[in-house]
Amino acid sequence: MTWATIHTAFTTELFALSQRFGISQRLKRDEDLEDYNVWEIGLPLRFAASLPENPTDAELVSECRRGNLRAYERLYELHASRMKSLAFHLLGSHADAEDTVQEAFLKVHKAFNSFEGQSSLATWIYRILINCCYDALRKRGQRAEASYSHERPSRSDPALKIALKSALAALNDRQRLVFLMFEVEGLKHSEIAAVLQVPEGTSRSWLFEAKRELKRLLTESAV
Repeated sequence: MTWATIHTAFTTELFALSQRFGISQRLKRDEDLEDYNVWEIGLPLRFAASLPENPTDAELVSECRRGNLRAYERLYELHASRMKSLAFHLLGSHADAEDTVQEAFLKVHKAFNSFEGQSSLATWIYRILINCCYDALRKRGQRAEASYSHERPSRSDPALKIALKSALAALNDRQRLVFLMFEVEGLKHSEIAAVLQVPEGTSRSWLFEAKRELKRLLTESAV
């Protein structure tokens, strides 16, 4: 079995698992956006004023600081889907992912006055989310195992799918996180480096290590 075959199957399985749990890297249709509603978080917002069609980060930050409901709705629509996907892959639970994203948005609301714009708004939000995920894992007394390790494989699962789940779960935390952010969530190395506060070369190195380890584990399992 070649590495190309393993990699193709791995990518297909990652997509299938995300779809199985109703998590997509892209926003849902407009009529489905009620699932991404800031009201479910319970933020203490003061008013609802209109926004520009495509507000800049600075405009969103300014309106969020004022307590504008529409600004938080736009922020939630822009980022909630990917945040839930990333949280799910780190925590291994759809329910825990939902709770952690809500916790992250509450922290974002409380911390807006300290946002200085030294990084992009998205980078800052994802950094808060990842910290919330690791807080949740510490409370559970677990390491950041991949979600696939929490699933009990069915008898119908091909051996390769089981091997893929086990291999991802066997990566260390930093390798898995960078792999998920790059391969699953589609973030660039510059974005990953900004979120994790490491040099871009470090992000590339961790991804290389993750792929090398996955190749080793999957090749061994295929023997």
